Amino acid sequence: MEELVLSTVDQGVLTLTFNRPDTLNAWTDAMGRRYFDLLAQAAKDPEVRAVVVTGAGKGFCSGADFKTLAALQEGSYDAEPDPRPNTFPTTIGKPIIAAVNGACAGLGMVHALMCDLVFTAEDAKWTTAFARRGLIAEYGLSWVLPRVMGQQRAMDVLLSGRVFSGREAYELGLANRAVPGESLLAQAREYARELAEYSSPASMAVIKRQVWQDWETTLREAAGTATKEMIVSFGRPDFTEGVASFLERRPPRFPAL
Repeated sequence: MEELVLSTVDQGVLTLTFNRPDTLNAWTDAMGRRYFDLLAQAAKDPEVRAVVVTGAGKGFCSGADFKTLAALQEGSYDAEPDPRPNTFPTTIGKPIIAAVNGACAGLGMVHALMCDLVFTAEDAKWTTAFARRGLIAEYGLSWVLPRVMGQQRAMDVLLSGRVFSGREAYELGLANRAVPGESLLAQAREYARELAEYSSPASMAVIKRQVWQDWETTLREAAGTATKEMIVSFGRPDFTEGVASFLERRPPRFPAL
């Protein structure tokens, strides 16, 4: 199971690589279980301050494995599903950056957008694919897409199931950056290293929780929660260190989460 997702740590950045390149990293329950296990471990590992997720070979994730889909169609699928939902990455208190290096389709697109930031290769191929397979907008994508790209654009990519490039994904608001494929992983890791070096782990954890959860609250509720979180942050060593490093004009030395 371990080889389904590769794992390396360098300078506070954990890189997770979906590793089924012969299928463009098509999603299986075993691969998903390994991915979520590694994220859960990262959440508890003080050495990990940011995570980059990418794919081996020419794909990021081409969607659900067709053997799984065929078994579901035939009624012969009997694997026990992972109880953790596909939104699980949003609950990890560390920033996760998707580095979409190639095919990003269906469930693969879901998992790219469950990351906190998205970098994509300009020539990566994106598609929701669902409508062209007789399926629906799966795993919360009907909730995420209108919020990140607007309702009309979300309708376009969901209803048509058309293929579009990483460059267009950026223009549509699905990605933070679209870059040449050969520099994608390096740029994603460099950004992650900057987070690891200069941003407070405690602050990033709270901010991530605020952003994902505040979509479901009113402005008044979000402001009230932020006031409480700010009072708590004043008492953390991260605040003391953040101010001291600024005044002393040096890189911060924030404690691990």
